[in-house]
Amino acid sequence: METFNDIKLSKQITKSLSELGFVKPTPIQAKTIPLLMDSNNDLIGSAQTGTGKTAAFGIPSIHLTDLSDSRTQTLILCPTRELCMQVTSDIKTYSKYVDNLGVVPIYGGASMDVQIRAIKKRAQIVVGTPGRTKDLLKRKKLFIDRVERVILDEADEMLSMGFKDDLDFILSKISTENQKLFFSATMPKKLSSIVKQYMNNPVTVAVDPVNTASTNVKHIVHMVQARDRYEVVKRIADINPTIYGIVFCRTRRETKDIASKLVYDGYNADALHGDLSQSQRDDVMRKFRKGQLQLLVATDVASRGLDVNDLSHIINFNLPDDPEVYTHRSGRTGRAGRKGISIAIVHSRENRKVRDIEKLSGVRFEKKLVPTGEDICKKQLFSLIEKIKSVQVDNEKIEPFLDTINEKLEGLSREQLIKQFVSAEFNRFVSYYKNARDININSKDSRDGGGRKNRSNRDRPRNNRDKSRNNKDRSSRVKFSRFHINVGSKNNVNPVKLIGLINDNLKSKNMEIGKIEIMKGFSFFEIDEKFSKSLAGALNGKNFNGTIVKIEGSRPAPENRKDRTRKDSFKKNKSSNRPKNRLKRSMDNRKFRKKKN
Repeated sequence: METFNDIKLSKQITKSLSELGFVKPTPIQAKTIPLLMDSNNDLIGSAQTGTGKTAAFGIPSIHLTDLSDSRTQTLILCPTRELCMQVTSDIKTYSKYVDNLGVVPIYGGASMDVQIRAIKKRAQIVVGTPGRTKDLLKRKKLFIDRVERVILDEADEMLSMGFKDDLDFILSKISTENQKLFFSATMPKKLSSIVKQYMNNPVTVAVDPVNTASTNVKHIVHMVQARDRYEVVKRIADINPTIYGIVFCRTRRETKDIASKLVYDGYNADALHGDLSQSQRDDVMRKFRKGQLQLLVATDVASRGLDVNDLSHIINFNLPDDPEVYTHRSGRTGRAGRKGISIAIVHSRENRKVRDIEKLSGVRFEKKLVPTGEDICKKQLFSLIEKIKSVQVDNEKIEPFLDTINEKLEGLSREQLIKQFVSAEFNRFVSYYKNARDININSKDSRDGGGRKNRSNRDRPRNNRDKSRNNKDRSSRVKFSRFHINVGSKNNVNPVKLIGLINDNLKSKNMEIGKIEIMKGFSFFEIDEKFSKSLAGALNGKNFNGTIVKIEGSRPAPENRKDRTRKDSFKKNKSSNRPKNRLKRSMDNRKFRKKKN
């Protein structure tokens, strides 16, 4: 079909699609919808995330529903609560003008009683997660023995997340004669067993090569030292003022730490991980979908099935071990014909991972240098100018203030005014990146950072051995005193926040902080002994996340104790003008010893 008008959809559905601007179907929709409208064949749909799979099965499900019958006629299974809610929202949008259609989402973390009442009232289309669907079937609150079609959305994800037993239970309750539709971005071998067991001569519809990434996504790799990964994230955000993306991390702890650092450094960011309650997850996703967050920092598990349109960037803080996971990550951008960028931050020991992903996923990484401070400042300057040009002026509201404004700006020429207004915003980036170093490795000319004009690199140690020696020499010149503080991980403290607390209250320059140990209910830290006398007066009695701070001197840590903290010291810096950022860039290079999550 060329357009949606080529198929005989109800007037109500056609009206909804027209309002959404749906004229020409995507490839998966063009191939799938006619088959589902005209036959009862089982179907396997293979297409990348974001190519319109929801509409491909959602529109026929709406059209084929008998509105005079309130029983459940279509069951759609999704791997996560987020995807369940997204699919429900999409189907309700497509059926905006269809009266007497009940679309009910069922998932864990929400009131089961509310969901049961909704099912009893009218639930011709049920969208559920495997776990909650199984629970309601066992309680005999959901009946699917007469459903006409069962749809598995992101079937491969459900299997990889361990829902095989739940799926077996659910599918065993359904007649073998009913239509079964499996949709997936990839088709791994483990999916073949469930296909063989439950499907009858399925028709396969594949619009993209299986296990390959979207052609709308540009794949970039930045090669840096592991300690500089966070610095890269910040530079990516700064060189892309309108960035809207997801930062993928391996662990929950890493996710929390990166999100905390980004917020501390003035970025609109938040974390999505398994430790959040359902209400907290919903709140984070609500803000992200509304564009109130620039960056969402998430683990793969937490983001399964996460469906957000218009993402500009995917940032792989760490590359996954499985190339398929990378395909899923990158597939969250470059949707609906739009262009997207997937960036991998790697070090030299991860070259093999990069090659494996290229080989198995069909992508081609473009090796690029991390933007320099000069690059970022130029981009921010021109972005600011465009922002000023495009701003909408409300003459009515600003008119009462013009006389006072003109009076205060009297004597300034047009050229001076331009410089003053631009500098008010731009100076913070200039100051912040004034002496920014080149953090690239393995560039064409390692001695000058790949030809970058960064003179600050001339004074950098030439190798890790020299650098390590330099750090040791510096640390040895500072004598530290050790302190105990009554806040720990349960108070949501981390090394960055603890350093911020100290910096906010001690008004001294050239102060160095040594080792930091974060425990559950308390922490230890080291500080240059020159400032130890003023520390107690500055911090005691301060409020940190609802806890009144108390500090006291502590004995030095035993020498044989495992060092779980940063080994280098931190130097306070007051020159930065980035909001909420009071530390030198060098703090991003400090090493944490990884803890088990």
